[in-house]
Amino acid sequence: MMNPMQNDFKEENSETTKQNKGADSPLRPGSFITRWMNNLVQIGLGESLLRVGTNLFSILAIVVIILLVQAFYRQMPNPLSGNNGQDSGPTPTAVVMANPLPAADVPVLYGIARAAQIHTNVPSRPRDEITTYEVQKGDTINGIADKFGLKPKTIFAANYALLQDNPDYLFPGQVLQILPVDGVIWEWLGGITFGSWADYFQVEPEDIINYPANNLDINTVGDPETANIPTGKWLVIPGGKYEYHIAGSVPLGITRTNPASAQVGGPGWCQPITGGAVGTGTFIYPTNSHKLSGYDYSESTNHLGLDFGGNTGDNLYATDGGVIVYAGWNDYGYGNMVMIDHGTGFQSLYGHLSQVFVSCGDNVGQGAVIGAMGSTGRSSGSHLHFEIRTLSTVVNPWNFLPPP
Repeated sequence: MMNPMQNDFKEENSETTKQNKGADSPLRPGSFITRWMNNLVQIGLGESLLRVGTNLFSILAIVVIILLVQAFYRQMPNPLSGNNGQDSGPTPTAVVMANPLPAADVPVLYGIARAAQIHTNVPSRPRDEITTYEVQKGDTINGIADKFGLKPKTIFAANYALLQDNPDYLFPGQVLQILPVDGVIWEWLGGITFGSWADYFQVEPEDIINYPANNLDINTVGDPETANIPTGKWLVIPGGKYEYHIAGSVPLGITRTNPASAQVGGPGWCQPITGGAVGTGTFIYPTNSHKLSGYDYSESTNHLGLDFGGNTGDNLYATDGGVIVYAGWNDYGYGNMVMIDHGTGFQSLYGHLSQVFVSCGDNVGQGAVIGAMGSTGRSSGSHLHFEIRTLSTVVNPWNFLPPP
């Protein structure tokens, strides 16, 4: 049984508890947001929520700043919007004088300054004269043809003596003839009517006569079919047909600056020849066998050639292309002999032949059969005496032939 003092104490505590519940204590159920945040804290998401809120606030602040800056610039006057001080009416067009800028280095804040280079491509005018071109390192036939607006065949046609229709014969330092148009350049040697000559190249004779590069006087030429043109004159044949030559064959009409004459005299000596084939500048063996049967080249014994062995009747070959300047008997020990002028500063000699298959003025290609091996003249047995000569001396053939 409680005494009155205990009852008073309970009542006092009860009153105190009620007062405490009325204060902001954790035990008091708050608003919805407060309860929601308390729940997030209790499950461990309070820190994440704080970071998200911070980021959202930063984004919002940036957007507000951008809007304020745009509003500020919209209120500023635009200097390009017009000039209120001008009279109304059409705006006069400004005239700017375009002066060429000097090519000078201009300093800039960023990047690299470049000098102004004003260049105008002017179309090249048609040429009507033959020009020359020195071959450079890296040049090709196609590249040279493109450079002058020609076909590759025209480059070959105008330079057969150098190129022999072979692109491998193109070397730096060579000076090529460049025709003004596609076609052929050829020497008029006469012997046939001019009309027939033009027919061979599949053009009209008037096409050749009237072409400016040929510098022909129509009044002195007369009838185109029987044109009066000095022999030995080189003529550009615009649009003329040109066929590549098969290896070993040679075209006619290649003229030497100096007439070709054999350096050795005798019954088989030919009259000086101005026309004829030109060699490649390289040499091959004149026999199938590359072994010597007798003497080697020796200046000390005055044997200025090579004696290649073989059997009587074996074929003998032109060491290089050219024109025959000696064909027949020789009274100075060579017996039946052939000489070829190669048009390159060299002549070759073939002695002691049993048979000669060529005649004076014949054009031969490199490797052409010119005779048969024998033992005529001062010879102790069947062999070929072979020499290579320049305009002034006899040279050692081993210096020009490929390795055996």
